[in-house]
Amino acid sequence: MNEKEKGITIYCGSSAGRDPRYAEAAAIVGCEIARRGLPLIYGGGSMGLMGVAGRACREAGGTTCAIIPEFMVERGWNDPHSTHTIRTSGMHERKTMMAAKAIGAIAMPGGVGTFEELMELITWRQLGLYSGNIVILNIAHYYDSLLNQIDDAVKEGFLPADHLRLFAVTENPAVAVALASAENADLNLQRKF
Repeated sequence: MNEKEKGITIYCGSSAGRDPRYAEAAAIVGCEIARRGLPLIYGGGSMGLMGVAGRACREAGGTTCAIIPEFMVERGWNDPHSTHTIRTSGMHERKTMMAAKAIGAIAMPGGVGTFEELMELITWRQLGLYSGNIVILNIAHYYDSLLNQIDDAVKEGFLPADHLRLFAVTENPAVAVALASAENADLNLQRKF
């Protein structure tokens, strides 16, 4: 992978979750990224939704770029089959590099790490530190509670309503990839839940 080549960054769980629709969506995302000829940038794990998306991308002829801290590699958490692997000194460097390599990012279901990555990227976009698209893939209404919390922040005056344009929401994995990779996408038009 060319050092300057950019792709679609995914944020998602290192477990598959209880609902099989999560893994099905992750596989579609991986295939769609490959179909568009873009690299899939991910946290480098071999398990859970990360592993599903990475495998699906490679099986569809695409490439993956795992960005993973050295301590996770030492614990054996890395995906040994990733097309490319970049080892970082820690979590902050990992997140910075994942954002820097992204023309767009998709948040799929995950735990607190995924929530933190998503909210940080939205904050970076709000501050002008990140210019790519951000898409929340709301499979099986997984993110409804978070989206309601964001709406509460608008209602209570902590977030300007126009900041809802910082990200898109969709339940369709193929649409998520299309939005993440689109130039000048009007993300607010896709905000629905």
